Amino acid sequence: MCQLLGMNCAKPTDFNFSFKGFCKRGGETDIHSHGWGMAIYEGHGLRTFHDSLPAAESKIAKFVADYPIQTLNMMAHIRYATQGKVALENVHPFQRELWGINWSFAHNGEVPKYSDKKSYAEYPLLGKKSQKDGTNPRDSIFYHPVGTTDSEATFCAILNALRAEFTELPSLPLLYETLQRLCAQLVEGDEDGTILNFLLGCGQYTQFAYSWPGSRPGSKIWNGLHYIVRKPPFTTAKLTDVDYEVDFSQCTNANDRVAMIATQPLTRD
Repeated sequence: MCQLLGMNCAKPTDFNFSFKGFCKRGGETDIHSHGWGMAIYEGHGLRTFHDSLPAAESKIAKFVADYPIQTLNMMAHIRYATQGKVALENVHPFQRELWGINWSFAHNGEVPKYSDKKSYAEYPLLGKKSQKDGTNPRDSIFYHPVGTTDSEATFCAILNALRAEFTELPSLPLLYETLQRLCAQLVEGDEDGTILNFLLGCGQYTQFAYSWPGSRPGSKIWNGLHYIVRKPPFTTAKLTDVDYEVDFSQCTNANDRVAMIATQPLTRD
């Protein structure tokens, strides 16, 4: 399985502290050595980094960990390949454009509905299954996976369903309800075999997190999501994977709020 890291902030914030510990899990303190990636929103743009090398060894990861990029919204992923070869095209986060917005997606788990298919035409559709004008809904499929992971196929299926149901970005409450329904469809029929933990970025302000947790057969590792909201009064945080700590009270103010999401907690608090 893979691991996820997400951050969403009230004010532009750098992620160097958490990312230093996260990188160690990419082949040093944990087994997730099949590549890593990151998506960082900056205004309407999306800055991405991907490498098929382990994050703990990657010179690109070291550069990013030392480079104080500030953002309102970001996600990162370290990969342990269970479907799809170790290759750049299979490294998360994946990204696509919809309604003039950069969307990004990183996933941990297994989605049997989108595993081991010979072609994208065999993947089930989400959302609306028929068109009012009688046309085949598969004729309107716009997004296709580039790599061979169930994760990217799931991302494409979600975006295809949103594109089929809406002509423009819906309100956030409606988008949230729609994503809940689509996730229920992804799990339906194989609730025990599906592990669906993902981060979905929708532009510079919004990140959705979803967790249908579980363990792979024969594994004692439980795959889910954890979160913490750092807000005043700020205290000192210590990383679990490296001997490093930061006193956030010395580098924040009363208006700072930072939500952190991770597969496993990155700090001892």
